[in-house]
This record gives sequence, structure tokens and C-alpha cells, in this order.
Amino acid sequence: MIGDDVAARLKWSAAKVSRIETAKTFPTVRDVEDLLKLYRADRTTAQRLLELRRGAAQKGWWEEYRASLPPETMELIDLESEAMEMRNWEPQIVPGLLQTEQYADALFDSLQPVVLIPPETQRDRAEVRMQRKRSLLLEPRPVSFFAVFEESVLRRQFGDATVMRRQLEHIVELSELPHVEMRILAQDTPPLMPTGPFLYLQFPDFPATVYLEEFFGSRLLEDREQVFAYKRAFDHLLAMALDEAASRSLIARIIEERWK
Repeated sequence: MIGDDVAARLKWSAAKVSRIETAKTFPTVRDVEDLLKLYRADRTTAQRLLELRRGAAQKGWWEEYRASLPPETMELIDLESEAMEMRNWEPQIVPGLLQTEQYADALFDSLQPVVLIPPETQRDRAEVRMQRKRSLLLEPRPVSFFAVFEESVLRRQFGDATVMRRQLEHIVELSELPHVEMRILAQDTPPLMPTGPFLYLQFPDFPATVYLEEFFGSRLLEDREQVFAYKRAFDHLLAMALDEAASRSLIARIIEERWK
């Protein structure tokens, strides 16, 4: 059975199968169980392989949140841990990796009228967002992160004025890290391509992929032509956005005008 067959039968991405086969991704217990079932392994073999998996390495920090996260988010976090560069476009909210805990909490609260999230799940998802930021941006070997977002994001309120002021200050603090580049798309910018938020991930050893968030869930895009189109879209957004100095100045002005 070839990798494409495995991916189709387990409803995985082909890239995920390839990363497991080449030892670039450490499979979860559920991944191993699914593979054992697919290959109809006998009980003795299954137990031996699961024991090997448990002893091979410690689980990723995100494993303890499995019950609170959709499978697509689990796969995204796994991918992020291997990425060397990430490019995030956000037209409506502060990019997740730049959020404060208070802003994230207020954001999840605002979703309650639309998507009912149990309190413990909401808490876990906010914690995951903060841990993602720490592991990707604040560790000794951080990922290169580029973020572009609309000026309206700075004015759209989640939480009270204190939450918003601290959030905007936090964006500036993170943007001063050498591996983080933050750009704002000014409101007077001509209309751009009609695309929602997306995250482009570049890896050292396998093809880039794009993570798309949609109303009924999220998905990973791996078609090379489509992924390249998103890369070009981000490059265009980057070219149209304010430079970093002007972006920081705009944030300072909005803090003074609206969130002081």
C-alpha cells in the first residue's frame, strides 16, 4: 500500500503520511493505532509498536489538549513545530501568535452567540494559543514570522479598553523581535484580492502548505499551484502594507486616540 492510498483511507494529508514515513513528524498514539488497524496488525505486534512509540520520545506539549482541539488544529500545531517560516494574513482579528491571553479570552467569549464552546474547552484553546506563541516566537530557536493585518483590527474591540491597549502594546513589543515582522494594511489601501485569513507555512525539507480557517472548520491546502498562489497573495499584501516603522506609529496613534 503506497502513501497516497494510506492518506486516502485514513483521510490524512499526503504530506502527513510522508512526514511520518521519513521520520520528520512524530506520530501520535492515535496515528499509530489508525495505521495498525489499517494494516490489520495482530495484537502482539500492535502492543509492541505502541510500546515503542511511547518509549521513543515524549509527547508534544499539545497532546494533553487533544480533547479540546479539532484534528485540523492538532495537525497545524504539529506542522508549526517543523516550520522555518510562517506568513499570516488576518483581515478581522489580531493574528493568533500576536494575541495576549486577555484578548484571546475576550475573542472566544464573543463567539459564544454563534458557536457554543464549553468553558473548559474555551480555556484550553486560549492556553494552547499562548503556548503556541511561546514555543514558536519566544524559544531559543524561533520561527520566522510575518504578519499582515487590516487597520480595522486595531479599532475592533474585544474586552475593555485596558485589554485593547495592552494588546496593541504587545503587538509592538513582539514586532521588535528580530524574527518577527508586523505590517498593517491601511484603511485607504485600494481593494485587494477577496481572500479570508490564511497561514502559509514553509519547511526546510518538504513542500509548503497553507492553513485556511473557514466557518465550518479549517483545512490544509497542499496543491502546489494553489499554495504558490497564496504565497504570491501574501507577497502582494506585504508590498501594499505600511512598513514596520509606519505600522508601529499607527498603533501608537490609535492607542492614544481610542484606547488611552
